[in-house]
Amino acid sequence: MTTTTHRATYGYRDLPHLLARMTGDEKHDPASQSTLDVVWVLYHDVLALTPDRVADPDRDRFYLSKGHGPMAYYATLAAHGFFPADWLDHWMEFDSPLGAHPDRTLIPGCEISAGSLGHGLPLAVGTALGLRARGSDAHVYVLVGDAELDEGSNDEAIAFAGAIGLDNLTVVAVDNSSSTHNRPHRLARRFDVEEWSSIEIDGHDHDAIRSALTHSDRRPAFIAALVERKR
Repeated sequence: MTTTTHRATYGYRDLPHLLARMTGDEKHDPASQSTLDVVWVLYHDVLALTPDRVADPDRDRFYLSKGHGPMAYYATLAAHGFFPADWLDHWMEFDSPLGAHPDRTLIPGCEISAGSLGHGLPLAVGTALGLRARGSDAHVYVLVGDAELDEGSNDEAIAFAGAIGLDNLTVVAVDNSSSTHNRPHRLARRFDVEEWSSIEIDGHDHDAIRSALTHSDRRPAFIAALVERKR
């Protein structure tokens, strides 16, 4: 895993314009805004993944498990040339490939169909294990919501990845204090006990996000990206 900078068709300052081209799901707009900085830094500075490598078996993988409100994801993919920005104007229309939840069969570069919460982390664990088994240097990143981690399917994935030291896996939880059992620092402690490397950062600070995503200490990594409280 190395830090890279990908040439984008649009820059970070263009994201508000790209996001504004998608209308009709204002309910999930806050979910999109809270993930925007993490997703941007991943694609622009971290992932070994470009539009011409979407079928490369040794590409890095990004799993958007927090599949509701995918506007930030779509805007970032368009900005980096995975599909034309014009697609954004027609999202959620009948014949658009961009639905309210991402569909891996329709969107170039999309690794999983998401929206049923609690699936992304277990899938990422399986992928990371398979990549390690065949000696690939590829890394798997998965973005979850803090409330999504209340789903029991995550517990087995967290315990298993920690037990086998799955160091090619990084989990980012965008923490807007919306989980049922929310308490300060609860998420980091939960991963700590399963022998993950864990850190809390400002979910809008690009330097902090980049540093956390590229740090490695031979264990699976967990990042709590703290953002504004959900209202």
